[in-house]
Amino acid sequence: MTDAEQLLPFPPHDHVFLGKDHDKAERRTWAVIVLCTIMMIAEIVGGALFGSLALIADGLHMSTHAGALLLAALAYTYARKYAGDPRFSFGTGKFGDLAGFSSAIVLAMIALLIGYEAVARLLNPVPISFGEAIPIAVLGLVVNVASAWLLSGGDHHDHSHGHGHAHGHDHDEETRHIELGELTLDIEVFEDNVPPRFRVSTDAGGLPGAAEFTVETTRPDGGRQSFSFADRGMYLESHDEIPEPHAFVARVRLMQAGQAHEGELKFEEHEHGDGKHHRDNNMRAAVVHVMADAAVSVLVIVGLLLARNFGWLWMDPLAGLIGAAVIANWSVGLLRDTGAILLDRTPDPRMAEKVRNVIEAEGDRVTDLHLWRLGPGHLGAIVSVATSGTNEAAHYRRRLQRFADLSHVTVEVQHAASAKG
Repeated sequence: MTDAEQLLPFPPHDHVFLGKDHDKAERRTWAVIVLCTIMMIAEIVGGALFGSLALIADGLHMSTHAGALLLAALAYTYARKYAGDPRFSFGTGKFGDLAGFSSAIVLAMIALLIGYEAVARLLNPVPISFGEAIPIAVLGLVVNVASAWLLSGGDHHDHSHGHGHAHGHDHDEETRHIELGELTLDIEVFEDNVPPRFRVSTDAGGLPGAAEFTVETTRPDGGRQSFSFADRGMYLESHDEIPEPHAFVARVRLMQAGQAHEGELKFEEHEHGDGKHHRDNNMRAAVVHVMADAAVSVLVIVGLLLARNFGWLWMDPLAGLIGAAVIANWSVGLLRDTGAILLDRTPDPRMAEKVRNVIEAEGDRVTDLHLWRLGPGHLGAIVSVATSGTNEAAHYRRRLQRFADLSHVTVEVQHAASAKG
């Protein structure tokens, strides 16, 4: 027999799956649009007053820049406005990914246009007004740096194009060391294909007795949990599992010869797997636009200076070609990541494996598992479980509550009488 998802033990939940910094990101994007619009008007009016065609052209270019950012801002606004609309079965968290996908297409078109113009100028060089072009390129760079600073909220976090900041969630690779009395202990959150528990060991021998050692965790929300330990021979292991997320301060206490030794360790939650399901792809697309423009500005400045000082007119279009290649590369990465989300590709294979391990830890079997992204930092899951016991859907939902990123979970249970195979 198949049991429908049990609702009674759980309060009704909403379907708001927006990123945690959604409102801040929306305000920052609108602020950058205002900056770009002011600069655009100033350049066009200034160009008309002083007869500078180059200044007018850069002002029109700034209008396309503002237009691309407007797409991101509208996506934020629309997602927030309709977050609770029941017509969206899984909320509006993917609007940012849709906007990011659209922006990536625009970026690809810009790269093609720049590449085409660069090749045309290599084949047929045109005169360059260095006196106007260089200051305008510098002005564009300043605006783009200011825009990037505003979009990042004034901090130094890398929102650009998702390179290399995702850390694995392998806590066994992040052993903490602490000295308590005469012992130096290695403490880790071990979860290699098993539910996460504390493990305590020492390289120098002299493992403390299980009854003498305790850990109390304090989470950012003030929640506390105490852990006692069992002796496994080579290490101590906590009796209880550690709920996700693994972000807390651990107060470690060791009793030796009637004397208490205490210390604190800080555990920080790193992004799961490759970390991509936490990305705000709408902000990422906006920053890529700004970074692409800034990169082109730098290349143009270098090319113009070399062309002016050494007469290398070919340096200007060559800089354009390099800029086009950089933009195309960022565009492809953005298209790949946002396209995968829009097609509901599994965003985090490690999370899928953890869900499977938690369900199957009691001897049950996962017969079907779907995991997809609902919005930045929010995952949806549909799990089908075959069991020979009497557990219902509510039991498995409770076990999965340890994963903070699972924002919408549906469980189907097949009991032995109807389980196939």
